[in-house]
Amino acid sequence: MPKSLPYHDFLMARLKDPNYVAIYLETHFELDEGEEADEALIRLALGDVAEALGQPKMTPEEYELHLKKLKELLSQQGSNTIYNLGTWLNALGLKLTVAVCTDTEDNTANAEMRSQLTV
Repeated sequence: MPKSLPYHDFLMARLKDPNYVAIYLETHFELDEGEEADEALIRLALGDVAEALGQPKMTPEEYELHLKKLKELLSQQGSNTIYNLGTWLNALGLKLTVAVCTDTEDNTANAEMRSQLTV
C-alpha cells in the first residue's frame, strides 16, 4: 500500500474545492517585483483547474473545447482577454475578482481602500 498519493491525484482532489482553487490561481498570478509572467505556468494552472472542475460536469467534447478556448484566450492580446478569461472561469463555476492590495509594502497608497470588482 502506498504511503502517499501521487502529486497529480492529490492536486486534483484539492482542486475540487473552489476555495482552494482561488488560492491556487492567486499564487500563480502573483508576481514579485521584476518577475515576468510565465505563460506556460499559468496555462498549466488553469488546465489543472479545468481538469478538476470541468471534467466532472462537462462531456468529453465540451471539456476539449473548453481547453481549446483556454489556449486561444491565452494567445490573445488586448483588453478583451480579461473578459474572455472571466467567461472561461465562469463555465467552471468560478469568477474572476480583482481586490485592492492591502500589503503596505506593495501598495501604501491604496491600503485603506477596500473594494472589489468582479467580472
